Amino acid sequence: METTRFQFANNTPLSLSPNFILPEENRPILSEVFSSASIPSIDLNNHDIDDLVSKISQACEKFGFFQIINHGVPKELSQRVLAVVTEFFQLPPEERAQFLTTDHSKRVKVFNYYQKVEGQGKVLMWGETFTHPWHPTEDFTHFLPKNPPQYREIGALMDKLLSLMSQGLGLEKDCLKRKIGERPAIYTQANYYPPCPDPELTMGLQAHNDISALVVLLQMEGVSGLQVVIDGKWVAVEPVPDAFVVNIADQIEVLSNGRYKSVLHRAVSNKRLARLSLPMFYAPNNDTVIGPIEDLIDEVHPPMYRNYSYKEYMDEFYRQEGARRRVKEAFQLQH
Repeated sequence: METTRFQFANNTPLSLSPNFILPEENRPILSEVFSSASIPSIDLNNHDIDDLVSKISQACEKFGFFQIINHGVPKELSQRVLAVVTEFFQLPPEERAQFLTTDHSKRVKVFNYYQKVEGQGKVLMWGETFTHPWHPTEDFTHFLPKNPPQYREIGALMDKLLSLMSQGLGLEKDCLKRKIGERPAIYTQANYYPPCPDPELTMGLQAHNDISALVVLLQMEGVSGLQVVIDGKWVAVEPVPDAFVVNIADQIEVLSNGRYKSVLHRAVSNKRLARLSLPMFYAPNNDTVIGPIEDLIDEVHPPMYRNYSYKEYMDEFYRQEGARRRVKEAFQLQH
């Protein structure tokens, strides 16, 4: 990709100006990021189902993140998806600009994340995001440079992961899927991070928790950028060839009554190389009521969260826009 000529669709000049430089206390301290420790890598082709369930359950409880190999999604499919997204970011900025909007209801859009800083206003993240529905594909394929393949394999993978996670909680296989609802919102965000002259001064994507239920992330190989908090320290999640990163998002933490963790993570930029990531989100629809599953509540484990509609959750999410969002906390119960 011609990274040196990349321009944001909103025409903001890509330079280390005050538009992008974070206050010192908000900057990543990359020298303190651990690379020796990391999240587990789990082989989904493990025929010992009890062992597989145990490994996934432990990863969900301890880390909230893990990588999966032998997941059943053809490598060629992943490569074609990354190629078509790369083509999108190679489009002239004026062509991508047609998708710029501040309307949260728009399902196909380009935008830039930012952080509100007291006394400084909005500080842009060093990246651009293109989001669109994942299924049904008819809603968005005509916007792309060429039709991407159908994504049935990803849907099957999501179902398998939810089943394994349900069993890890001692629940019926389809419990989490049923609780998330019959009409889940399935969408993706393509995140493009151009090379940055000084990655210590800015951020690709600020520290956050994902608000959906489950996230499956495809990282381009050879460029690190994703970092997650483990035991209070930032740890780099290095790309593993032909693997997906899986992370628990807020709704599964609530459904599991806090047993599975939705943890803080971020994306940093790279001095020499552009980075592309493609998270795929599985979320409830607005009408779905989310709350701790009754079978996971007892005298020792009282409910940690109150019940709410997903629309209520999203309204709180947008209310906190630009800040370090703490949406889950707004629905926590005090004991």
